[in-house]
Amino acid sequence: MQKSMTGFGKAETQVGNKKFTAEIRSLNSKQLDLSVKVPAAYRAVEFELRNIAAQKLVRGKIDITVSVETSETETPAEINRELFRSYLRQVSDALAYSGIDADYDAIVPSVLKMPNVISSEAAPASDEELKAIAGAVRAAADRLDEFRTQEGATLIGDMLRRVDKIEALRNEITPFEKARADVIRTRIRENIESLGVEYDANRLEQEMIYYIEKLDITEEKVRLQNHCKYFREVAENEPEAGRKLGFIAQEMGREINTTGSKANNHDIQILVVRMKDELEKIKEQVLNLM
Repeated sequence: MQKSMTGFGKAETQVGNKKFTAEIRSLNSKQLDLSVKVPAAYRAVEFELRNIAAQKLVRGKIDITVSVETSETETPAEINRELFRSYLRQVSDALAYSGIDADYDAIVPSVLKMPNVISSEAAPASDEELKAIAGAVRAAADRLDEFRTQEGATLIGDMLRRVDKIEALRNEITPFEKARADVIRTRIRENIESLGVEYDANRLEQEMIYYIEKLDITEEKVRLQNHCKYFREVAENEPEAGRKLGFIAQEMGREINTTGSKANNHDIQILVVRMKDELEKIKEQVLNLM
């Protein structure tokens, strides 16, 4: 079963008053290119998330994003109320001692800036939260894998239809081959006769046979047929064979190009161009496969 490298997966989980959301996006890449974004308080789980992605997703440009929402009002900073009250009393006493009326609108911001009044340390992540995040990413990876499988089946179906077209076009070449040989023989004889010189008919026939054999495309047609058969077998039976199918497509292109260079016939050239068009579309689709 072939899988696409592109896809999307999402999963959510709840721990207490916190909801964790994991999203995974995947694009084409020759190897695993992984990016993980998690809130700073949960960085401890990043290594595990990378392992999950490597085991489940194998290859592709993978972006993992974890976000957290809370159902209660929380702030990353906390005011030390006892220390605030102590500083405020000291400032008020100092102002009263100096005979200055206290202006609390001006005093409070200054007191808040005093040492250790505000603490911005975030609460450490619990083991339960870290396990929940890993579980959400694992579930998102499973959904991404399902998406990849469906997309892969679509891609393979399209490519196999194009392989069928290439084989059909290859078979259309056959009627033009004998006519091509006759045209070449006639053209050579007419060119020699136009020179008005004597020639050995038997020797000429031998040379024409040798020349026409060099233009024979039977081997190319047979090899192309075998490559098409092999492409189909690999696509249907081998998992994650994107690279291998790419190599087979290159070999198919080699035979099609050689057929075109030997064609020496307008009708065959048209068929070759049509085969190349189908093959280029196959090559584009192969790049999306695992």
